[in-house]
Amino acid sequence: MTLQLAHLDHHFLTAHMVMHLLIMMVAAPLILFAARPTLVRWHPPIAACWLAGTLTVLLWHVPSVFELALQSRFWHQFELASFLVAGILFWWPIIQSHPSSRWSVPVYLFLATLPCDALSAFLVFCGHVVYRPYLSALSPLEDQALAGALMWVTVTFVYLIPALVLTARLLSERSRPSEVGVG
Repeated sequence: MTLQLAHLDHHFLTAHMVMHLLIMMVAAPLILFAARPTLVRWHPPIAACWLAGTLTVLLWHVPSVFELALQSRFWHQFELASFLVAGILFWWPIIQSHPSSRWSVPVYLFLATLPCDALSAFLVFCGHVVYRPYLSALSPLEDQALAGALMWVTVTFVYLIPALVLTARLLSERSRPSEVGVG
């Protein structure tokens, strides 16, 4: 499947988007879960993790940078590697969260949806093809809108569902009566 997706990557923006989403939202957290016991001592700043994930996504979607990755095998591999590293950094505070920072995780996830939502909305509604290499697709504007919608929905659900679950858990912990009683 990976080879088919890699081949379609150069023909359809939607396939390209699926590849990036799989790297950042499936592979990166799975790697962190697997490496969790060995990396407990490392605590990068939460803002740096958020910026790594957000800026990587935004940078690689600048049309000239995006097209560079499509035209060069080296830059395409570099792009994929940067998505993996940024994904690992992004998911780090979520998977390695400490009790003192529990409320920051839902806020972190909510704030992470905003730049992706803006980029996705731009791709869906801009009315012209942003990435010229995809002009040869059967319906490039529809492909672009589908890719943007896919990113929009996926990112929103993958970030906000855990944020809502964590918020509900934290709120239920606050509403429980204290275990320490009189008697």
